[in-house]
Amino acid sequence: MVDLSIKTADDEAICERVAELEAAMQTRTFDWAKVNSGSWNRDGLEALAPDMANAFSALEAEIELIRTEPIEKVSNKGTIEAFETGPIIRITSRPQAEKQVVMSGHYDTVFPPETFDEIKELEPDKVNGPGLADMKGGLSVMLGALQAFEQGPLKDKLGYQIVITPDEETGNFASAPFLTKAAQSGAMIGMTYEPCMDTGAMSGGRKGSAVFDIVLHGRSAHAGRAKEDGRSAVEAAAVLVLGLERLNGVYEGVSFNVGSIDGGSAVNIVPDLAIVRFGARAPDAEAAAWATREVEKLLEQALATDGISGHMHGGFYRPPKPRNAAQDALFNAVSDTGRAIGLELEFVDTGGVCEGNNIFAAGVPNVDTLGVMGGRIHSDEEYVIMSSFVERAQLSALLLNRIADGRLDARKIKALMG
Repeated sequence: MVDLSIKTADDEAICERVAELEAAMQTRTFDWAKVNSGSWNRDGLEALAPDMANAFSALEAEIELIRTEPIEKVSNKGTIEAFETGPIIRITSRPQAEKQVVMSGHYDTVFPPETFDEIKELEPDKVNGPGLADMKGGLSVMLGALQAFEQGPLKDKLGYQIVITPDEETGNFASAPFLTKAAQSGAMIGMTYEPCMDTGAMSGGRKGSAVFDIVLHGRSAHAGRAKEDGRSAVEAAAVLVLGLERLNGVYEGVSFNVGSIDGGSAVNIVPDLAIVRFGARAPDAEAAAWATREVEKLLEQALATDGISGHMHGGFYRPPKPRNAAQDALFNAVSDTGRAIGLELEFVDTGGVCEGNNIFAAGVPNVDTLGVMGGRIHSDEEYVIMSSFVERAQLSALLLNRIADGRLDARKIKALMG
């Protein structure tokens, strides 16, 4: 058995090449973060995609910007609207090489325009800014690792396809088929660039995730003159929300979280519209099926209320990504590779989801927190640890080198998927 914790001369050379790219990786992350690319900000997504594609043109690869079909979105009026997101960036290199990996990431963030747009140093080695960790820093690390790898002697032994999506934070509804296709185009290993945890730990098993919108209609009436003639959609929504919250803790590993209730207007009008937006997480397919059935029961109860009608939109869009023999073998290989550069890596199961769930579901083992170290993501306190750019890019570059030269047997690991 090959000891992946030993650093060879080739490994040392690729690590040196990565270190030389430190300033470039950090600078382009800041440049990308200055462009608001919130998931629903199509103009921002359209602006950033070509700049990002241009940066990846440094690779020996074919680059495409691909339009997707519009997705359905429930508006604040309860109607179904079509939304076309930004383009997918697809990058393909050496598809005929014997060894293949699929790499993924996203360039959208959770931040709408003008909500969080300042980049500032919090302290030495720690910088606050939108998307620095999740995951523009990760994309920059991916590019740096590939640049360093392609400068070495093993590049012709390894091919890759990269899918960079504009809609990960909202569920990859438009881009999911592209992730699946890339994973099933001969990939042996998947590499995704979500940030690692602020402790340096990486994600192990992941739950599946659902997004639901339940639209409830009632009957409007003057709250003073004829309240009894009205039927409050907000009241029905409140009952439904309480039912959802009571489901927490009923089935092990399943959780529900209500994000918002939209609807209503003036306090002297019985509200005739309410939209309950919520998510659910489940550890496996059986748990996801149970969660869906419980939501359907609560909707049936709401619709049984006099004067209330409505419908449900959405469901489980990402399957669970549990540990299995292939995942454990890959995690062990990554941990051993980390030791070659002084990293002691831990893999921790999490309720979070990402594109790694999609890649796993397509039959490819993957490690999905290869990005920078950071924390407080999805808040205006998001930060990145600047020194992590080099160490995390070195980790990826070494993984690519070891897959290419066969020390990391990607084919054998994928075979463990069964």
